[in-house]
Amino acid sequence: MSQPILMTVDDDPAVSRSVARDLRRRYGRDYRVIRADSGADALDALREIKLRGDSVAAILADYRMPQMDGIVFLEKAMDLFPHARRALLTAYADTDAAIQAINVVDVDHYLLKPWDPPEEKLYPVIDSLVEAWLAVGDRPVEQTKLVGHRYSAPSFRIRDFLARNAVPYRWYSVDDEEGGRILQAAGACETDIPVVVTPGGTVLKQPSGGEIADAVGLSTRPAQDFYDLVVIGGGPAGLGAAVYGASEGLRTVLVERKATGGQAGTSSRIENYLGFPDGVSGAQLTDRARRQAQKFGAEVLTARDVTGLEVRGSSRVVTFGDGSEIAAHSVILASGVTYRALEAEGIEDLTGRGVYYGSAATEAPECQGEHIYIVGGANSAGQAAVFFSRHAADVTLLVRGASLEASMSHYLIEQITAIDNVHVRTHTTVVKAHGSDHLESITVCENGVTETLGTGHLFIFIGAAPRTGWLGEAILRDGHGFIRTGPDLLEDGRRPAGWLLDRDPHYLESSVPGVFVAGDVRSQSVKRVASAVGEGAMAVTLVHRYLEEQ
Repeated sequence: MSQPILMTVDDDPAVSRSVARDLRRRYGRDYRVIRADSGADALDALREIKLRGDSVAAILADYRMPQMDGIVFLEKAMDLFPHARRALLTAYADTDAAIQAINVVDVDHYLLKPWDPPEEKLYPVIDSLVEAWLAVGDRPVEQTKLVGHRYSAPSFRIRDFLARNAVPYRWYSVDDEEGGRILQAAGACETDIPVVVTPGGTVLKQPSGGEIADAVGLSTRPAQDFYDLVVIGGGPAGLGAAVYGASEGLRTVLVERKATGGQAGTSSRIENYLGFPDGVSGAQLTDRARRQAQKFGAEVLTARDVTGLEVRGSSRVVTFGDGSEIAAHSVILASGVTYRALEAEGIEDLTGRGVYYGSAATEAPECQGEHIYIVGGANSAGQAAVFFSRHAADVTLLVRGASLEASMSHYLIEQITAIDNVHVRTHTTVVKAHGSDHLESITVCENGVTETLGTGHLFIFIGAAPRTGWLGEAILRDGHGFIRTGPDLLEDGRRPAGWLLDRDPHYLESSVPGVFVAGDVRSQSVKRVASAVGEGAMAVTLVHRYLEEQ
């Protein structure tokens, strides 16, 4: 097979030669470097490459070119090679314009000219592009097939599981002809749905998350029985801990119940995270963090439910729902939180059938032209409102409080104010959800006055509760179930009962030595992505300190 191609496009011949030279110097052994002097010439070359059946790994295009700028060119190039990774070359003066234009095309990076020395400013970016391309390449994407009912909670859970774990899949309604054909070929009937058919032809009827994970190739079983560090929870805090733990030489395994990313992974766009001036989706941030952790050697286990944690001598033993165990010198609890249930009549029965907790991005196409409602007044609700405003005809935020200012970031409030089809109703709560097979309407109460509103979609963001009941009594928690750590464990200077070490607990250490806590599940933590990542990294530093004491 011919070598995959790295293409560079720049109307300045000197720059074009320079970048091609630097690329050949580093990647010439494994990749063919092609350069073009204009977007039109580059498109002609890409068409010929497509006809020959060759593949394109990455394209670097100058932002400011006559006739066809880099954004327009990359948008056209995506039609020919959608899996090729993309980067913009830009002068410092055009940085802001380039960043704003990145929203038009899913550009992976931008590079400032000049990039001297390339070892620091060019090659790390190209390495990242090539690594991401190798994970997908230009091979046809083999898709898992899912057949189910449009308004079915089990079908929705599987769609959400596949989407959040970045498993390519295609959805078929049981009412469609093709869905019926697939069921017939699978030897299944309507009572078996949801039905999952893997690319290899394996048929799963009403499968669990673990069964799906095994069938589609997600890692679910640990490679070892004993580790230096077990991280429980795959949100920003857990991923941060896994990256730093593995990169610093600890044998690290991360265990996640559903999908990496946690609540942040469902966010349509995070705009106040350091290093992403134009924002980043939770899915993108999660994917990069997961690949980064695995690059350093961390294992990532998906669809594994942790049900117990106990001390056995110097080991900390984690028990799974199926009764199996793994042990480690230390544990970081980063299990995050789950959305609190909305206590209103009809909500529980219609969950997954028009009522959703969190930003269910898989439902976005179904919201086209619809009137939808979002319950909540914090950042997650605001991000969802901005996201769904691009799909729905109208989005209404139902806020229990008097305003958004007390709970939502200023930048989000400004965005919401500027979007014509997003509305805010304060002093408003949902008291009932109506519908038989799926949500048809909701009854709300605003300042004591009730009103029934027709809608097929209600998204709920009303605070969060920690899932910590499985920990037992040894791990001390506050009155809301969040885990107490460090100084918060000391009562009048006294260490917690059962603490046998001749020192106070470290800052992020729980009431059990060697068990640390990071992120939202920790009592009095700051509920932000950046602080969660920072706590994950800090917890690893304290793990090292604990291990040195042993």
